Amino acid sequence: MHPILPPRLRPGDLIALIAPASTPPNQERINGGVAYLERRGYRVVVGKHVTDVHGYLAGTDDARLEDLNEFIRNPDVRGIFAIRGGYGTPRILDGVDYGALRRDPKVFVGYSDLTALQLAIFARTTMVTFSGPMAGVEMWKEIDPFTESHFWDMVEGISERIVLRNPTDHPVRVLRGGTAEGTLIGGNLSLLQCLIGTQYLPALHGTVMAIEDVDEAPHRVDRMLAQLKNAGALHDAAAVLYGQFTDCVPSDPTKPFLSIDQVLEDYVSAIHGPVLKDMMFGHIPQKFTLPLGVRVRVDGDKGEVEVLEKVVRENK
Repeated sequence: MHPILPPRLRPGDLIALIAPASTPPNQERINGGVAYLERRGYRVVVGKHVTDVHGYLAGTDDARLEDLNEFIRNPDVRGIFAIRGGYGTPRILDGVDYGALRRDPKVFVGYSDLTALQLAIFARTTMVTFSGPMAGVEMWKEIDPFTESHFWDMVEGISERIVLRNPTDHPVRVLRGGTAEGTLIGGNLSLLQCLIGTQYLPALHGTVMAIEDVDEAPHRVDRMLAQLKNAGALHDAAAVLYGQFTDCVPSDPTKPFLSIDQVLEDYVSAIHGPVLKDMMFGHIPQKFTLPLGVRVRVDGDKGEVEVLEKVVRENK
């Protein structure tokens, strides 16, 4: 199976901003993200429903789908960037125009709750998406230089060889060494786990599974990993990459608990390939971008991941 590659972004292209989950916290975040992309030389259009409020959602499901599908179907739009994550993308997966996206692939960027949409896109189209910085989170004010260079080198097609390697001051922990190859799949653990048993989860056999999370107590992460184990997903993975589990602390530290490190390490025995921990992706300012859907090689001895295929193509 060959992944569908979106055309690389070029200054002058039109980038659309969406909020398919929760409402951006303020207009300043949206304006800052627009200004940043314009400074990079891009034209920007903002979804008309991004500031809608429907509880914890950026408007109704129909409204959020309207923005998303409008941009998917618009041939002038070459990139679709999430403004933020939050909650809500699993609610709209059955209404996405996957056929239009298959016919006209675009650079699609986000993380956190966007994981559900990215996994669904790959499951339904095999199009590569990017788990990377969002317009109203990392881009709106002062984006980390490591995050910025890694992202743009990837989506603008500048890098000839892409290696996912932590900065030197954030060493990777190798929980199991060795090498393995597979399609890179994953993102936020909570969203991956919620798609098990649905048509929106790609086949996980032989994949390199990258997972991270935020604000989840260790016992909740434990439960999610147990489901992956019992579903055979950990056993079937070629390798597992643990990203950053940000603020995943006990809900009541006065009671007996396992730390998040203990929980993650407890599941290494269920994984047969290399396992790397503390990789720099997830809910952190300094991160590398994950090209979801391409083949990669994990080197457990070097603690790095090499991308083996192109992630964008030259022409539309």
